[in-house]
Amino acid sequence: MAADIDEQPAGYERLLSAEHAGAIARVAAVIAERRPRHVVFTARGTSDHAALYGAYLTEIRLGLPAGLASPSVVTLYGAKPDLSDALVVGVSQSGGSPDLAEVLRTARASGALTLAVTNAPDSRLAGVAELSVDIAAGHERAVAATKTYTAELLALLMLVEGVRAGDGALPADEREALAALPELAARTLEDTTPTQLAPRYRFAGQLVTTGRGYAYPTAREAALKLMETSYLPALAFSGADLLHGPLAMTDPDVPVLAVVGSGPGGRSMGEVLPRLGERRADVVVVGSADVEGATRMAVPEVDERYAPLLDILPLQRLALALALARGEDPDAPRGLKKVTATM
Repeated sequence: MAADIDEQPAGYERLLSAEHAGAIARVAAVIAERRPRHVVFTARGTSDHAALYGAYLTEIRLGLPAGLASPSVVTLYGAKPDLSDALVVGVSQSGGSPDLAEVLRTARASGALTLAVTNAPDSRLAGVAELSVDIAAGHERAVAATKTYTAELLALLMLVEGVRAGDGALPADEREALAALPELAARTLEDTTPTQLAPRYRFAGQLVTTGRGYAYPTAREAALKLMETSYLPALAFSGADLLHGPLAMTDPDVPVLAVVGSGPGGRSMGEVLPRLGERRADVVVVGSADVEGATRMAVPEVDERYAPLLDILPLQRLALALALARGEDPDAPRGLKKVTATM
């Protein structure tokens, strides 16, 4: 897991190379030409959080309605939704889950434009889709996904911005900003704060993660990583939802990991953090600025769209260090395997 985490800056650089950026641009150009009226994502596990990020990008940057499909609608109930005006995107590191492939097959039969975003270009998912994007993350050693998750995020970001451009090609200012990501990611991974925090939560009974907007998928992915590797019950809430009841469960014995960026989503957390302070919660903030009363895992300040590519890195490191502190093996979580086939 440590090796996979450390490979992410190189993974960003690889995906931004002319070869892979060009391939994504060609797919984006086809989508722009087809002009879908809405976008439906389908995914499982970690990839579901990347798909949620893609949905935020789609609605904010393209102005198209977007949502996440429930595969069981197709595979368990046999429904065949009319997706003739939609772009249906399957996001999967392995591309091997039968239910996701069946969603794309059914969607394509109804007239949808279908796209597979996967680390396995020869997978079942890629085979049933009309279009395919290779996230080019390379072999992932650990069961808990890390570098494939961030590669999915970056691929979806490049895809959406290419569609927004109209011809698939990223604008020059976008390419310049993205080119800084590998170095920023490497700098983020050098911070030892996550490792230093791990002993503090060794005996925690439960934990809460929270964020709003682009940060919400990060909060959900962080919770999953903690549950996968440390078997620590972790509940993820949007900052808004946290105030609608779950806030009552927070206290000094329930640590809160809050993802607080510098854009609208991060600024909206300004009403959440004081309420956590009132509860005397143990708050750790992931962000570019200090927050009074909270410990901070530092990340560079970037455009809010890019922040999920950096914010998750210290949280991955924390999950790894906490698993080791609790005497667990983060490379082989009990009961889990790399490819989970669901129907």
